[in-house]
Amino acid sequence: MFTGIIEELGRVRAVDDSGGDALRITIEASTTLADAALGDSIAVDGCCLTIAFREATTWTAEVMGTTLAATTLGGRRAGDLVNLERAVTAQQRLGGHIVQGHVDGVGTLLDRRSEERWDLVVIGLPADGALDRYLVDKGSIAVDGVSLTVVSVAEGRVTIGLIPETLARTTLGRRRVGDRVNLEVDVLAKHVERLLSWRQTAELAP
Repeated sequence: MFTGIIEELGRVRAVDDSGGDALRITIEASTTLADAALGDSIAVDGCCLTIAFREATTWTAEVMGTTLAATTLGGRRAGDLVNLERAVTAQQRLGGHIVQGHVDGVGTLLDRRSEERWDLVVIGLPADGALDRYLVDKGSIAVDGVSLTVVSVAEGRVTIGLIPETLARTTLGRRRVGDRVNLEVDVLAKHVERLLSWRQTAELAP
């Protein structure tokens, strides 16, 4: 589990074919490697990956075809910057919101407007509409692993505000119109929906 508070920007050192439809991605990092061990989880642009190999300043993960199909990781190339966050511990403050690192869909940056103290960004949601119902004004969403507050929701799109700290410390300060981003909606909303559907089914049962 993660909180959506990015710890550092890592740099992709290599992306290699590991056979079948899988890739091996190697990332240069410092903070997130300080206490990292084989098998630990690190969120890369909001996607939970497992450390399969590590050296002093780099770590490597295997990325399966299903993950490549559901996220933007398949488009990463050597030299790209990525958002990194280690899994949360029981001693940490939950500064963002509960983020699983399980990407729900890929959105597209539709518009970006710089205000005096922040940027307003409009993101197009997946065309199948599967995520729309989980988003509410002032609710939470993870964009490329960054915990953000929803400014407003319209059909097929969500608007978020990016403060200077977020712009400086994450890749969202570099995203441009047309870029694709990983989206994860609030898992609590999904659990509530599931529980309500079960209750409704039980009430309708003869």
